[in-house]
Amino acid sequence: AFGASPGNAARGLSAAVEIQPACLGLYCGRTVLSVNGSVETYGDCGVCPRGQRTDDNKICRECTGSPDRYDWLYLGFMAMLPLVLHWFFIEWYSGKKSSSALLQHLTALLECSVAAVVTLLLSDPVGSLHIRSCRVKKLSDWYTMLYNPSPDYITTVHCTHEAVYPLYTIVFIYYAFCLVLMMLLRPLLVKKIACGLGRSDRFKSIYAALYFFPILTVLQAVGGGLLYYAFPYIILVLSLVTLAVYMSASEVEFFKDLLVRKKRLVVLFSHWLLHAYGIISISKLDKLEQDLPLLALVPAPALFYLMTAKYTEPSRILSEGGNGH
Repeated sequence: AFGASPGNAARGLSAAVEIQPACLGLYCGRTVLSVNGSVETYGDCGVCPRGQRTDDNKICRECTGSPDRYDWLYLGFMAMLPLVLHWFFIEWYSGKKSSSALLQHLTALLECSVAAVVTLLLSDPVGSLHIRSCRVKKLSDWYTMLYNPSPDYITTVHCTHEAVYPLYTIVFIYYAFCLVLMMLLRPLLVKKIACGLGRSDRFKSIYAALYFFPILTVLQAVGGGLLYYAFPYIILVLSLVTLAVYMSASEVEFFKDLLVRKKRLVVLFSHWLLHAYGIISISKLDKLEQDLPLLALVPAPALFYLMTAKYTEPSRILSEGGNGH
């Protein structure tokens, strides 16, 4: 009788677990109320607290991992978006008369860098540049609000939580700090140094930021999961298109054009860095001996454009067509 008691106890424990009603929903889980040795007491099925997500047994477990290389590349992409837009609008509205564009570029870089560092320091664990995160398993992890179950088709059990903690909310925090730092630093700087512009033009780059920050916020809120999986290809496509547009608009035809004007050379190197970032994000550099040679393709689009631009000049095509007739 004494030998059979452990087995009976185990069967009784399993029966007690099975008696509990099933936790429906893809992301609903039971929180751990107390731990007594190896025995855990669970609460009702519902939403997991922030910083936790459900395991295979529908139990809310704390996120103890750290972002992998691809996660950091994604955060880097989201951090670069406002900086690139800042630089674009500063260049767009600075005009040829203004000599303050460079200082504004540096200020925008300082704002985004400080915002990124402060965001990391305030993330869990506080005071460290390392962050605690949950692993992204699939696309639905980004949209837990779409998977709230309705057991009786009347009452909805709300289990919406950040299953990809903190990859979703940390971007909003970063954008908030970028906006605050911009409003504190940029107006005073522009007012003092942007003397080559009129009163209505000198603040246009700031006004543009007040438009694109809400757009970026909505983009992250709605398409964060899609961006997570597609951002390497977005980088490659946009960098190729913008490079071609810039070269054609600037009428860059030969290599000497780049050497004479250093600004064009800076733009070219910036696009090359974006190309390299996109290639690294796609390959993840899992196999260095296979992935590193791909970086040799970075200058290929620009070199191809420079070598073929003289053959595709519209005026030359029209003149040759006219001579043919």
